[in-house]
Amino acid sequence: MTIEPRYFEARDGVRVAWRETGEGRPLILLHGLFSSGEVNWIKFGTAARIARDGYRVIMPDLRVHGSSDAPHEEEFYPSDVLVHDLEDLVAHLDLADFDLGGFSLGARTSVRAVVAGMKPRRLILGGMGLAGLAGWQRRGRFFKRVIAEYETAKRGDDTWLSVQFMKTMKVDRIAAGHLLDSFTDTTPEMLAALTMPTLVVCGDRDQDNGSAEELVAALPDARLATIPGTHMSSVTEPELGEAIAVFLAT
Repeated sequence: MTIEPRYFEARDGVRVAWRETGEGRPLILLHGLFSSGEVNWIKFGTAARIARDGYRVIMPDLRVHGSSDAPHEEEFYPSDVLVHDLEDLVAHLDLADFDLGGFSLGARTSVRAVVAGMKPRRLILGGMGLAGLAGWQRRGRFFKRVIAEYETAKRGDDTWLSVQFMKTMKVDRIAAGHLLDSFTDTTPEMLAALTMPTLVVCGDRDQDNGSAEELVAALPDARLATIPGTHMSSVTEPELGEAIAVFLAT
């Protein structure tokens, strides 16, 4: 299924793309780092599965990713800039009542948006554990190495797969480095803001962002769905769309 992007201008003039499919209740889904809405949600059928149940699935490409702009100037990467873009998308589409979710970076961004005051009715956090929210610095250092080793990583290096994915997705390294600097930690105390029903969905071999069970325990109203896969492979599994659809139906 090919879905052409649409565009809007964020508050700083950066052009941000989004795709959507289906009709009904709005659900915004945010992709992971170095990915895109198309790869994360469309390519493997997740968006189509959710749309089938009567949802308008809205999938932005975060700045620096996919069809969105990737400016090189540091001024375009203030703290939590992806939250600002999400707020601007919600305003652009005039959404008042919607659900929100994401995978990995998309999950972090969704949490940061709720901490900042966004109030989706339901929340979906994919590929995320407690340490991925509270301990971003460790993950951040890893991705800084991915960028630094872009030309030198060899098969077998811990950065190899991420470098290959970054090359496949044609991610701009300068812009990506600035974007990594815009991310901030979410302490366990901040999670009290996540009062809405929340699905934590994670691969059975995915520990990249820490323990999903610990994240569920730290949230006021959360449930866990375990699906097959690692952090890289779980987004390709049909069980991801099925788990989200089941959660939204309850």
